[in-house]
Amino acid sequence: MEREKSTHPAVMTSIEDSPVPRKISPIDEIWTNAHSLKTATTFLKDRSDSHTPLHLQNFVSGDFTPTVSSSAGSWIDSFNPKTGALFAKVPCTQPDDVEAAVQAAKAAFPAWAKTSRVERSQYLQRISDLIKLDREKFAVWESIDQGKTLERARIEVDRAVANFSYFATYILHEQTAARMIDGVALTYEHRSPAGVFALISPWNMPLYLLTWKLAPCLAFGCTAVAKPSEITSMSAFLLGRVFQEAGLPRGVINIIFGDGPTTGAALVASPLVNGVSFTGGTETGIAIRQATAAQIGKHLSLELGGKNPTLVFSDSMLPEHRDRTIRIAASAAFENQGEICLCGSRIYVEKTMYDDFVRHFTDYVAKTYVLGQTVGAVASLQHYNKIRGYLQLAAKDGATFNLGGVPAALLPPDDDDITVISNSEERGYWIPPTTLTNVPLDSLVLKDEIFGPVVTISSFQDEQEAVSLANDSEYGLAAVLLTADGARMRRVGEQLEAGMVWVNSWLVRELGTPFGGMKNSGTGREGGDSSRDVFTVVRTMHLPSF
Repeated sequence: MEREKSTHPAVMTSIEDSPVPRKISPIDEIWTNAHSLKTATTFLKDRSDSHTPLHLQNFVSGDFTPTVSSSAGSWIDSFNPKTGALFAKVPCTQPDDVEAAVQAAKAAFPAWAKTSRVERSQYLQRISDLIKLDREKFAVWESIDQGKTLERARIEVDRAVANFSYFATYILHEQTAARMIDGVALTYEHRSPAGVFALISPWNMPLYLLTWKLAPCLAFGCTAVAKPSEITSMSAFLLGRVFQEAGLPRGVINIIFGDGPTTGAALVASPLVNGVSFTGGTETGIAIRQATAAQIGKHLSLELGGKNPTLVFSDSMLPEHRDRTIRIAASAAFENQGEICLCGSRIYVEKTMYDDFVRHFTDYVAKTYVLGQTVGAVASLQHYNKIRGYLQLAAKDGATFNLGGVPAALLPPDDDDITVISNSEERGYWIPPTTLTNVPLDSLVLKDEIFGPVVTISSFQDEQEAVSLANDSEYGLAAVLLTADGARMRRVGEQLEAGMVWVNSWLVRELGTPFGGMKNSGTGREGGDSSRDVFTVVRTMHLPSF
């Protein structure tokens, strides 16, 4: 796609268009100076030398704007996970500014809701094309901001492109239902946009999971205020520029930054917000339900935590299947440093092949998942300390570390010691892939969502015990079933208490399939028709036959 010159006022005042010198905005600096990992690194080094971290800005009504409050407490430090050094400051948007963004979305809703499907489709496809055009730029900043490898970041940018492209075409071929009451009436379902949405996304896959919400929200005629995680705000910041270049009407999508207790709470509780789509921790999901309990009509879609099982049956370890089994189990455990809600962090292996699996799995992981090459840094110091705490508990519980160990303690930097970017990785949040055996069944290491490069390997005797162990969790998001027995695929798979079950595969998705979990892993589904249910309201029309 060839980029055309935008007519948006905020873009027209870029450096090359401005007739007089002016201060370069943060978005202009990033957009023009960081097209590759090399240029981004140089850009950050230059800012380090001048001790000037980036200051992100909210995107409201089509413009990047500073928040009204500018006190010291209204900024959140954002650190580079690979170095542990400060590189940006994120506004902690206060309730008044949150409400201003909601008002902007509310004002934009009537016109956007009446926009034709064809026109909405064209906007979505334009956004998809623009992200694809700047694929490397988004991947570079996603890698810097979240800690993931550049290759993993590229995959997630491609999925963001697909999100907009999918819903751009979905709304052109949408179907509805009509029914006859014989001799009395024709009934049909009529859907309309639900209104203003709060779209809150997590830090583990920032661009991919935010666009998974933004695309259907736009497609079905809703407007939104989006809030990414304060830990990983950069790709959402860049998205604002894409929306400008796409010519998206002002106020249709607004992006604000901040933490959960201040910014997120104010956004969710606003009476002008008609729905909430949230991906994140179960505790926060519970808080959202409590905060909106009195707002019965508010749509809620909550994709929460997971402690997902991988079941390995002995037939999947026969020579003709073994390589595939090991590869799938390992990727489900360690992709994106295990920081994917769908990761299979509890592996259960049929006892007859247990020792064989542990040996081959350990060798494969050691060769394939290498820290700093195919495994990135975990997202934050807080998360590093959380994972480290569980590994200390594993050692205390007598678990065997087949790979990895308890990482070194990292202390937060003193205020005087914070630098914009460091040249050393010694202070980065690096945790090597860790495989644990002999973990007691009642250990919190087996119960709690660690959300890092840590996997436990336990054994089972038969199908009944395998299903019992897999379902022995408060969560029910996903499960992986590895077997060569076709009958077992259904017999066991249909007993697993998980919203998504992968058989001899993992993380493959058709975007129309329902996405979501059972039990404490959330409520609601998204994807295709399920996303339509989230972002629209349905009324049943009755037309008399006489």
